[in-house]
Amino acid sequence: MNTDLETHLVGTDSGLLAPTWAGTPVQAEVSDEAWLQAMLDVEAALARAQARLGLLPRGVAEMITEAARAERLDLVELARQSRAAANPVVAFVRAFTAVVAADHPDAAEYVHRGSTSQDILDSATMLIARRVLLRIEGDLVRIAAALAALAHEHRDTLQAGRTLAQHAVPITFGLKAASWLQLVLDALVRVRAVLATGLPAELGGAAGTLAAYGEYATIDGASPAGLPLAGVELIAPFAEELGLVEPAMPWHTVRTPIVDLAAVLSFVTGALGKFALDVQTLSRTEIGELAEPAEPGRGASSAMPQKRNPVLATLIMSAARQVPAHALVLTQSMVAEDERPAGAWHAEWQPLREALRLAGGAAHTAVELAEGLEVHPDRMRDNVAITRGAIVAERLNVALAPILGKARAKKLITRASVEAADTGRTIGEVLDAEPDLAGRLDRAALADLLTPANYTGAASALVDRALRRYHSDG
Repeated sequence: MNTDLETHLVGTDSGLLAPTWAGTPVQAEVSDEAWLQAMLDVEAALARAQARLGLLPRGVAEMITEAARAERLDLVELARQSRAAANPVVAFVRAFTAVVAADHPDAAEYVHRGSTSQDILDSATMLIARRVLLRIEGDLVRIAAALAALAHEHRDTLQAGRTLAQHAVPITFGLKAASWLQLVLDALVRVRAVLATGLPAELGGAAGTLAAYGEYATIDGASPAGLPLAGVELIAPFAEELGLVEPAMPWHTVRTPIVDLAAVLSFVTGALGKFALDVQTLSRTEIGELAEPAEPGRGASSAMPQKRNPVLATLIMSAARQVPAHALVLTQSMVAEDERPAGAWHAEWQPLREALRLAGGAAHTAVELAEGLEVHPDRMRDNVAITRGAIVAERLNVALAPILGKARAKKLITRASVEAADTGRTIGEVLDAEPDLAGRLDRAALADLLTPANYTGAASALVDRALRRYHSDG
C-alpha cells in the first residue's frame, strides 16, 4: 500500500449512500463547510456582544467579524487536528486566531475571549438546526396544502379500509388523506414550538460559571461602571447577535435543546413515514390505487425494464427508519456527568447532523410526492368489490342482530362470507337465498345494506373537521 497516497487521499461525504438527502437543499445546510462557518459566526457574535458591553473595542469586533469566513481556513487540516483535543474547536480557534492576526495583529488576542469549546460548538449547532428546521417548516406547509387538496377533492371517494392487512370496512380516500394531513399539522406544531423556544445560544465558559468573561473585563478595566462582572450580562446580547433564544442558564450538561431536536426530528420523519408507507402499499401492482408522480428515469430498475418503483416513498421511509436510532443516541446525552462529560457530548455531533439532514431530505422529498401523487378512484372502487360484499359484514351484523339475535346473526354472516368466497357468489346472493331471512328482510333493504358507499360513517364529516383545522392552523 502506498502510504503517501493514503496520506493525501481525502474522502468526500457527497451522499453516495444517502440518496434521501443527497442533492437536496439540506445537504449544504449541514455540510462541514456550513458547520465551520457557523462556528465562525458564533465567534464573531461573541466579539460583537462583548463590544456592545464595552468589554472590547468595537473596531476589534468588526475586524473579527470581517475575518470570519470559512474559505480562509483549511477545513481538512482542521478535521485532522481535531483528534488531538477530541473536538474541532481547539484547532479551529488556533487557526482562526492566526487568520485574524494576519489581518489585524492587535485584534487577535480578543478572539474567543473567555469562551470554551462547548460554547462555540453548541451555539453553532443551534444555528444549523434553526436553518434546517426553517426549511422543514416550509416543506411541511407545502405538504399540508397538497394533502388538504387531496382530502377535499376525494372527500367522498370510496376506498377499502384495511386493518391487519385485510379489507375491513369502507372508508373514503379523503379520510385517509385527512389522516396524513393531521400528522403533518401535528409535525408543524412541534417544529414551530422548537423554533420559537427551543433553540438557545450556549454561553457558560469552562464549567458553566461564565467566570472568565468577567475576569477578562476586570483585567482590561473595560467593565462599564456598575456592571457586575459575573458574565451573565453577556448572555442576552450574545443570543441576540445570533438570533437564538436567550437561555436562563448555561446548558453544558442540561441537554434539553438536543433532546427536543431529537424528538421533533423523529416526529417529522415518523409523520412523513406513515404517509410514505401508505403510498408504498397502495401503489403495489395488485392494488394500484395510488402512483407516485412520473418522471423519466424515476423508479427504474437495473434489471427489469417494466418497473416503476415508488422511490420517493422509499427515500422517505429510509429516513423514518433511521432517525429514531439517531434520536436514541441524542436522548442518552441527558445522562452526562459533572460539568462536561467525556464522550456523551462528543457522541451527539454526528447523529444530530444525520438526523437533521435525513429529516430535511425526507421533507423535501415528501413535497414532491404529495404535490404529484396520482390517485386512481376507479381502482379503489374495484378493490372495494373484490370481497363480494364482505366489506360491509359489520353493517350486516348490526342490522341483522335485532332480527336474528346478535350471536346468530354473526354466525350467519360468517357462513355467508365463506360461502361467497368459495362459490364466487356475492354475499347478497347467498343471503337472498337464506331461509332464516325469508320474509324478514326485503331485497331493497338488503341491497341498501350491501352498498359500501352507504357505510362510510362519519368519514366525510371527519374530513371536514381536518380541513377546518388546516385552514385555522396550517
